[in-house]
Amino acid sequence: MTALLSLSASDLTPEELVHASGEVLARFDHRTQDSGNVSWLVSTPTGDLFAKSAGEEGPPPGASLPYLDRAARVELLRSATAIARSVVHPALARLRNVIETPQGPVLVYDSAPGELVGVPAEHREDPDSAYRRFAASSPRLRLAVFDQLLDAHRALESEGWVACDLYDGCLMVDLTTGRLTLIDLDTYRRGPSLNDMGRMFGSSRFMAPEECALGAPLDAPTTVFSLGRLLRHFGTGLCEDLARFCGGDATAAVVERATRTDREERFADVAELVAAWGAARSGGTEL
Repeated sequence: MTALLSLSASDLTPEELVHASGEVLARFDHRTQDSGNVSWLVSTPTGDLFAKSAGEEGPPPGASLPYLDRAARVELLRSATAIARSVVHPALARLRNVIETPQGPVLVYDSAPGELVGVPAEHREDPDSAYRRFAASSPRLRLAVFDQLLDAHRALESEGWVACDLYDGCLMVDLTTGRLTLIDLDTYRRGPSLNDMGRMFGSSRFMAPEECALGAPLDAPTTVFSLGRLLRHFGTGLCEDLARFCGGDATAAVVERATRTDREERFADVAELVAAWGAARSGGTEL
């Protein structure tokens, strides 16, 4: 069995560990992200695995502010571990192992099928990007992905998790089968909390207003808003016009309510959102 699945601790650095475990197919570092984390896609005798570490001590070249040091990134990896161990769902990346190293934990996941929907801003106009191809995919495929996205967050909510930094870079989608895998949920928080940053980490395209207001509550309606924004963005083929939402008027009305600026006017939680979405999908009208 590969070391990535059999070890619980190693004196090797994460880089040395993954290279000793198989062929590195891809490395993800500051060239594709500014979090400071370093990850690898590794081909091993037991199949392809995805390994994620907290990276180097200092900031990566060109890192944007605010920037988390490695100790803080290690804590977020601990949070990702807690998520994976508290919630099992087909749309959540499957955590296979956690290996403790002198540089912090290495999280080992099964490789997720499909393509990452989120792309750098400069590539969003590329018709060949997964971002554009998902937005232009059939209504049936997009709605199936939305169903999985909502149901996964219903399961996460049942264990107390609140979405933070939920954006298209969390979506791995197989554009042939419509299978969704959610990744990089490290910054999710367990239980309601307050905004302690001001402008929090995340994409402004999908962030709730309270994620930009110091001291504002972060809770279930926050998750509802970000989910609604993902549905609206891709369900309208990126045009944001709900009259063109791929699920029709009933589902568009659910999305409109989910993304209201006034928190009190949104669905109270993800469970209520999922119930309304299901009713709309089946031809009901309950909101």
